[in-house]
Amino acid sequence: MAADGNITKDIIYDAVAPDDFESMLELDRYNARSTAFDKIISATHDHFWDPLDKRYIDFDEPFDMENTMILPEEMVISLQTDYVSNALKTQKDRVRFVNQFTLRTFSSILHGEQGALNLSASLCHVLKDQGAQEYAANQTREEARHVTAFAKYIKTRWGRPVECGPTLKALLVDIIASPEVYKKIVGMQMLVEGLAMGAFATVFKLTNDPLAKKLMQLVMTDEAFHHKFGKIWADRTIPNLTPAEHEIIELWAAQCFQTLLFNLVGPTQQRSLYEEFGLDPEIVIAELGKLITDETRRENMKEQTNIFRVLVKTLLNAGIITDRTRAFYAMYVDIDELKGEGDKMVGDEIAEEGIRYLQEINFADKAKQVLIAAE
Repeated sequence: MAADGNITKDIIYDAVAPDDFESMLELDRYNARSTAFDKIISATHDHFWDPLDKRYIDFDEPFDMENTMILPEEMVISLQTDYVSNALKTQKDRVRFVNQFTLRTFSSILHGEQGALNLSASLCHVLKDQGAQEYAANQTREEARHVTAFAKYIKTRWGRPVECGPTLKALLVDIIASPEVYKKIVGMQMLVEGLAMGAFATVFKLTNDPLAKKLMQLVMTDEAFHHKFGKIWADRTIPNLTPAEHEIIELWAAQCFQTLLFNLVGPTQQRSLYEEFGLDPEIVIAELGKLITDETRRENMKEQTNIFRVLVKTLLNAGIITDRTRAFYAMYVDIDELKGEGDKMVGDEIAEEGIRYLQEINFADKAKQVLIAAE
């Protein structure tokens, strides 16, 4: 392990300090570009989309926010408590409650995308390999359009987002500021992207809003490639770790998973929602404590698109989970079942369908340009 805490087993992930620009000017560096990321860099042309171009997505598409839930109320566990359910006197109250809950879901996604943008940009400052650096720059561009797209969706449906929850904020601040490249890649490309793919697939499957459905699919066409960057790191790094290095990465990932599992979507993160409807957050939290148990977590994680199930599968496929932490994850999900599913990730088919949609638009543009040039 390097003195700065980095765990580098492949030269393509070699890193320097963020303020060490002189290292980027080394002459030998320019002739040592890795080809490991060329396929996913080139593939960006297949899934290009512009959130400001209505040919790809039209944010002016209307939706009846007053009478229709963007997400089904089954996703809002607080509605299963007598206290909350009895306080919402009319169907319109329930619709507004669910849609305000959904605002917090989309706001978290927006803040996560902003974190991914900043983290990708931070990798550009530290990765010495030109191929890795180009990929990071490419992802930075894609994350930027995600921020634009989710900001536009939230503005269209609600006006403005809500604050980032303390659990997500703490994780994002930690991995973006971290000098260790492994924390950036495991933290963002695996943990946060794993959560995101589960969330996107869930919304795509269950939303009543066609605009939200289209947005999720477009974002997933990008995120599927971001996940592959982390997979390349895992394939080249994990098998070559010393036992001590593997333990560092594995325990850090398990700690992050535990924090996210118990806090990310926990009732304490929704205080502002309860207060907005005149509810006492402490009563809601107490009632939810009776409903949210390890048993319910295990039951929920049987669902293919459950965000935490997707997260565990991501870590498992990367080779990060060993017998050291297997029992911890097995408390919530069937590890053997996940292994049997192979490398196919939730959302891959949705992303592939979305890429075909984008290719039709982008190919038509190219064909038009050829005709104009021929004239």
